Amino acid sequence: MGTTILVVEDELAIQELIAVNLEFAGYQVLRADDAERARALIQNELPDLILMDWMLPGASGVALARQLRSDKRTGQIPIIMLTAKGSEHDKVEGLEAGADDYITKPFSPKELAARIKAVLRRRAPHHTDETISVGTLSLDPVTHRVTDNGVTLVVGPTEFRLLHFFMTHTERVFSRTQLLDQVWGDHVFVEERTVDVHIRRLRKALEPHKHESHIETVRGAGYRFVTQIPVACG
Repeated sequence: MGTTILVVEDELAIQELIAVNLEFAGYQVLRADDAERARALIQNELPDLILMDWMLPGASGVALARQLRSDKRTGQIPIIMLTAKGSEHDKVEGLEAGADDYITKPFSPKELAARIKAVLRRRAPHHTDETISVGTLSLDPVTHRVTDNGVTLVVGPTEFRLLHFFMTHTERVFSRTQLLDQVWGDHVFVEERTVDVHIRRLRKALEPHKHESHIETVRGAGYRFVTQIPVACG
């Protein structure tokens, strides 16, 4: 499942330039030229990050950012504001509205790519392409490989996404509903029992290399990935 970025920009030439560069970098791109269209797209599919112009027809980007932040469903989506406004006051206003970062026009594709990676690394690390390691267990999102001391483990595609999310959010308990939203995607109607099935498959894939105990069941709450495997006594 690729990283989806929603570009909300009313200047079509700029929108096209941004979209082409993002698609070339491997992102999936959604486009909107005003707040109303952006809300409709978000209602249908939650993007992983939003690039939003400050000045939009109708509701401004700042107003839309405030609205998204106040909604439980959209409150955690990373937002980068795009604007020609460059004063300190404007930057503060954009950040106080809920933006995670702020880019002043004109900007280079390289700067935009760097800002996107930085925000995703901070707010949504499971959407970056960096290799993650916990002890001898390593996961490479680019090659889609899981290894233990260099030996490749056989992990299915859904189990890979699940493990990627766990390894970038260690020591935190996630409910089945949260895992469905984060790994399977918002608006995907799958039973919570599906999570249990894939947890079992993931543990089975990790078992030959003694890593299955990284995934703990927290009774009545969900699952947690621990970095230190408990040492068996006796």
